[in-house]
Amino acid sequence: MSAMNTETSTPAKRSTPPTIGTHNGPFHCDEVVACFMLKQLPEYENSEIFRSRDDKALREKCDIIVDVGSEFDHAKKWYDHHQLTFKDTFNTLRPEFKEKFDIRLSSAGLIYCYYGERVIQSILQRERNVQLSPENLKLAFLQIYRNFISELDAIDNGVPMFEGGEPRYKISTHLSARIGKLNPSWQDSNSDADQRFHKAMDIAGKELIENVIEVSCSWIAARDHVRRALEQAKTIHSSGEILLLDTFCPWKAHLFDLETEYKLEGVPKLIIFNDGSSWRVAGVPVTPSSYLGRKFLPTPWRGLRDEELSKVAGIQDLVFVHHTGFIGGAKTKEAALAMAQKSIEFTEE
Repeated sequence: MSAMNTETSTPAKRSTPPTIGTHNGPFHCDEVVACFMLKQLPEYENSEIFRSRDDKALREKCDIIVDVGSEFDHAKKWYDHHQLTFKDTFNTLRPEFKEKFDIRLSSAGLIYCYYGERVIQSILQRERNVQLSPENLKLAFLQIYRNFISELDAIDNGVPMFEGGEPRYKISTHLSARIGKLNPSWQDSNSDADQRFHKAMDIAGKELIENVIEVSCSWIAARDHVRRALEQAKTIHSSGEILLLDTFCPWKAHLFDLETEYKLEGVPKLIIFNDGSSWRVAGVPVTPSSYLGRKFLPTPWRGLRDEELSKVAGIQDLVFVHHTGFIGGAKTKEAALAMAQKSIEFTEE
């Protein structure tokens, strides 16, 4: 399939409840999440779910079909990904986004590509009575695919986490595994499989809702804090190498993304933030997960505390510097600023 236009207007509700079709038998996380996402939309919120592998019955009865039928056709609202001809990824369906998401889609990824923005806005309207701006909706849409949906796509399609060899351990408590365990046991012949499917939808849906809220209400707010700090860096130090966060927030991944956006890769060296009771000066790592820093606090300060540290550094109200130099503490904002500024200007012998 080539790139498509997603639906931007909300279709009118049908006069009778529509039907979502998927396969019967053992269920998987991708179609469970796909069905849940559809039911967040006004046109499907009261829909019934019909589970069958009878293609004729599915097409006669259902308004939309996911994960079964051996055909992908958005115009007909058929969203299967199992056929050999299916090759689509997030990149092929949403090329306007420049992220490299090249994992073959599952039914969850297919539904998300076409309806994901509306699902996000619907959840936020219901749960928090808020709506995202177009720019923040794009950010949330990408981040939720990155940290939630893409995992479902990869697991359902058997994509290894790394190339070559066997993994040294297996994670058996991820969402896909937990949903899989809700299927009836091979020894259980009396369970209601459809009832278990709806229980799986409740569990997976709760996690999706939590992810949408966290990304849209916390992750984006943190990004805005880091963006402001990066934009104002030269007011803190003429080099632009010191960032000041008046309120602590998760900053590392945001900073690396924003550096690229602003073409400032590698420029920030230290970041100052308030941890709620005092101030911290931390080195910016070379990568978000690295223990190596672009700049650490001066060697003569490392491992010192309180008055001894203040005396050596020539700055009042210092608290500590970690023995590796990756972070230090101060009682006041002014002391933290002085600590960062002296560190930037310090030359190691």
